[in-house]
Amino acid sequence: MEKVVNIQPLHSKKNDFHFWKDKPDAEKLAAIEMLRQQYIHFKFNNVQPRFQRVCRVINKAQG
Repeated sequence: MEKVVNIQPLHSKKNDFHFWKDKPDAEKLAAIEMLRQQYIHFKFNNVQPRFQRVCRVINKAQG
């Protein structure tokens, strides 16, 4: 993937659809996989240890 930088004024910004509509499917999938890997790394490697929440449902006896 070739790295390209384009500097544009903020008011001339198009939405992401225009950027991705002409990209090949393989490049779209590669971008999704990169985002997925970043999410997994952030979610599971940068989390401080905490207490686990425990919830229980208790049925009260009718009587």
